[in-house]
Amino acid sequence: MTIRLDGNVVRLEDVTAGGRSLEDVWMEEREDRMRVAVVDDHPIARRGIEQMLDAAGTFTIVASVGSASELLALALDPAPHVIIMDLYHDGDLPCLDAVTRAVVIARVLVISASGRAADVVGAIKAGASGYVTKNAEAQMFTAAVETVGSGGFAMSSQLADILQAGLAETAAQPNAGHDLSAREEEALGLIARGFTHAQAAKRMGVSKATVDTYIERIRSKLQVGNKAQLTGVALRRLGDRADPAQP
Repeated sequence: MTIRLDGNVVRLEDVTAGGRSLEDVWMEEREDRMRVAVVDDHPIARRGIEQMLDAAGTFTIVASVGSASELLALALDPAPHVIIMDLYHDGDLPCLDAVTRAVVIARVLVISASGRAADVVGAIKAGASGYVTKNAEAQMFTAAVETVGSGGFAMSSQLADILQAGLAETAAQPNAGHDLSAREEEALGLIARGFTHAQAAKRMGVSKATVDTYIERIRSKLQVGNKAQLTGVALRRLGDRADPAQP
């Protein structure tokens, strides 16, 4: 590695400090930093996150991409300590399946403009180790990243109250023990919004037969029969995320 001083190129490995090259010292300092990957579909948002992490001086950004699929395709080695993931980085539905896939390789801190109970509960159930809204102060945000990367759980007291209330509400519902998978929740939300099975399949990137299977599992788990009952259950479970929309 080289640096330029007064027009002259200096090799870091040739500059020593206490018998050690500055390059060795610099590399060791970087290795001691927490490795972080950022997933957000908005480049400006990613840049803002990168700037906050850089300013903290204790993190190394190993990847900054627009989707979980892009991140997983990188097959980073070594893996990041923390993946900061925007909950709605792939459209108007929460990317709970992406959270589930990401937690296999690293701890996940979810960020979102949403503070709705359904989103907070869904993210935590999907395996996230923390949840921070995008209006959080920089100091709180970087502290949350540090906490999650160190094996802890990070969430503001306000969101913790929302999570507790959401979990209590879920536990009080009939058949609360019959949890739906992230993909089943996604299919349920689309059907409730008026999508046909074929349209939902196209939106989810799967076959119609797969969506048919999801819906059959949902009917069995929630003990509902016709589509009207299914839609009613979806509206109760998903709240305002199931508002009617054009497929």
